[in-house]
Amino acid sequence: MDFLKSAVASAIAKGPPFPYNFGDKVDFDPSIWTLYNGTRREDGSNCSIFSFDISANRSALPLAKNALKKLRTLRHPGVIKVLDTVETDSYIYIATERLVPLSWHVKRKSLSPETAKWGLFSVAKTLKFINGDASSIHGNLKVASIYTSESGEWKIGGFEVLSNVKDDDALIYRYGSIVPDSGRYTPPELANGGWDVIKKSPHHAVDSYDFGILIYEVFNGSFMGSDQLGQTKSIPPSMQASYKRLINANPKARLSAAHFLEQGLRNGSFFDSPLIKLTEGVDNLGIKSETEREAFLEDLDQLSDDFPEDFFKMKVLPELLKSVEFGGGGPKAFGVVMKIATKLSNEDFDTKVTPVVVRLFGNPDRAIRVCLLDNLSLMIDRLPQKVVNDKIFPQIVAGFTDVAPIVREQTLKSVLVIITKLSDRTINGDLLRYLAKTANDEQPGIRTNTTICLGKIAKYLGTSNRAKVLIAAFTRSLRDPFVHARNASLMALAVTVEYFSSEDCATRLIPAVSPLLIDKEKLIRDQANKTMDVYLQRIRKAQQDMPETVIPPETAQPRMSTPQPAEATTGSSSGSGAVAAAWAGWAISSFTNKLSSAAGEMQPNGAGAPSPVPSASGLSTPTSTTTPKRPTSSSVSALHRQALKSPSPSITTTPTPSTGDSFFADPEPQEDDADAWGDMGDMDDDATTGAGDDNWGASSEHSQPASSSAKRLVSSSSKQPFGDGGAGGVDDDGEPDFAGWLAAQAEKKKNPLGAAAPKTLPKGLAKTGSAKVGPPTSTSTTAAVKKTLPISKKPAATATVKKIDTKPKVDVDGDDGWGDGW
Repeated sequence: MDFLKSAVASAIAKGPPFPYNFGDKVDFDPSIWTLYNGTRREDGSNCSIFSFDISANRSALPLAKNALKKLRTLRHPGVIKVLDTVETDSYIYIATERLVPLSWHVKRKSLSPETAKWGLFSVAKTLKFINGDASSIHGNLKVASIYTSESGEWKIGGFEVLSNVKDDDALIYRYGSIVPDSGRYTPPELANGGWDVIKKSPHHAVDSYDFGILIYEVFNGSFMGSDQLGQTKSIPPSMQASYKRLINANPKARLSAAHFLEQGLRNGSFFDSPLIKLTEGVDNLGIKSETEREAFLEDLDQLSDDFPEDFFKMKVLPELLKSVEFGGGGPKAFGVVMKIATKLSNEDFDTKVTPVVVRLFGNPDRAIRVCLLDNLSLMIDRLPQKVVNDKIFPQIVAGFTDVAPIVREQTLKSVLVIITKLSDRTINGDLLRYLAKTANDEQPGIRTNTTICLGKIAKYLGTSNRAKVLIAAFTRSLRDPFVHARNASLMALAVTVEYFSSEDCATRLIPAVSPLLIDKEKLIRDQANKTMDVYLQRIRKAQQDMPETVIPPETAQPRMSTPQPAEATTGSSSGSGAVAAAWAGWAISSFTNKLSSAAGEMQPNGAGAPSPVPSASGLSTPTSTTTPKRPTSSSVSALHRQALKSPSPSITTTPTPSTGDSFFADPEPQEDDADAWGDMGDMDDDATTGAGDDNWGASSEHSQPASSSAKRLVSSSSKQPFGDGGAGGVDDDGEPDFAGWLAAQAEKKKNPLGAAAPKTLPKGLAKTGSAKVGPPTSTSTTAAVKKTLPISKKPAATATVKKIDTKPKVDVDGDDGWGDGW
């Protein structure tokens, strides 16, 4: 029982529960109240708490109780909104919406003229309601009794002496003089005759005079006494006339708040401002007609940045979002939403705007979708990465396949905005699949923009498939019939060169760009030249890091020697350019090296001549150490014949295939050589048709058997009337030597002894299948031939007689078909 009594006593002592927590104390002008910032315990929402300590200020208790009563009963948008109250014998607590004293802004002069007019307009409307509809007198209207809410709206408080004029024993008559700081704001008639004079004057006279002081203090920042009221310099000119009527010394001549409001709303007057019109129209935006809504949004969109941010954030923004989502506000309303949203903090944006934006992306209205995509750049930094990747992008991709081209184009452009918020899996998966579709769009502008988009997002693509995707997309666009699509592809290739390997640049991209060098459009040709220069510089840079050769040193002995660039340049003919000499130099060097080694007299191994040392590649090393000058202006045939001319040999020998010169009896091709040179099958035709008069194709040498080489050797070593006289033992691979034949015929006419000689055909047309090699010139020579060459027992093949065309060949491409370099 004792425990129960103590619990009841403790509850009574604590008083009724107050579900709000006290926060920091707020400093403001002298008042009977102490103002605190507070929070609601249930949800943590912000509030303000007015506290009155009865024991500390018992004389002002009637004023506190009157204020508590009037705040509970007087309801108006311009009056402080009360959330909860608690009254005990020791204190009075009044919980209201979160408030900030207006005096903070006034003393800092942080109010713009338009915001000040808008606030005074709100106070005038509230004062009109108090004096008119409520038939009351405020009696304490000043800067200290006005507060601003979280939305920036001006709210009236200070109801300590608010009284009904119909009450003969109103509180204002007895306690008006004890209100803190009342002396500065008391009208002159009350200062002279006391507060009972109110009964003899219009009941609005006191509040009108105080309202005039409020106007002066708002525009000047402070008010010290009534002698300052005549200074109207800071007051807007359009308001000065009405202001002077408010502070008139004669209470009966004073302008009421209702008349002041009426004068201010006249066309061109001080309350005729865009901000005031918009704040009045936003409350009923949802019920406006379409025409009225369009006009309202047009005015709102043209509003400058000089507006109360808090009001637009707390009042206008929620109404506009409702209008966009449900009320048919459309794209124009959303554009205003984005303009206001730029002033919001990240926290406010997440709570007020982000949920609505996510829902709007699911709206099938194309106008809304295009508006969202146009304004995406303004809000992408505020949207979390997870929201964009998981909720917004799946809705955006529907625009890639929309039937309206404008939707597809805007969706494509939005990729550049949201790319930083997408995951790698989304970029390299869904996004690339949809970009592949827009790359084949029927609209050329969309195809062009797809190429531009790929070039800009290349750095975000996965490194494993980036080059493959870009090459496929850009090379396809290079063939686009739309000129700007080709140009965009060329520019994209130029800026993405770093993402391609040197091999891709040389083998895939340069061949794809080169046809555009002769495009019909000059714009494309110019850009193709620029792009080609970029890729050539890339390849040249890569060449600097490449080795001179990859062949190991022990096997680096090629069949055909390659001259240095300096040799190729100096070896060019006088009629050829440096370029032709450079690319043709290797062939000239090859021929001169082989022919110089074949010229001169052959010595038998038994005569003391050094045996040839076989090289690593299977070719014999020539014994001659003299390096002849390389001819530069002769044709292949001339080089051949000039190299074969030498003095008649004194001794004719027939080397065996194992010790003979490698030029006559080539060994079988090595596998390494085949791998190094590649497939030589195509060279047979080239050797036959493009090598000039002397068929010097490498494959022709390898295709002839050793017995054929021996036969040519015997034929060349025998004396012919029309023979070349050379000792090298080299034929012309079956080419008719008409010049030698004609010379021999002429010699026969002069020398009648030669008439008994058998008739011979020109060199090259002799019957290769005949067993007769030619008339022997000496017994030793014939014996050497019989001893060296075995006679085949197979029947001789029937020789086919070739038809000789004595007409000179017409070479269209120059000497021997190889250009001027020969």
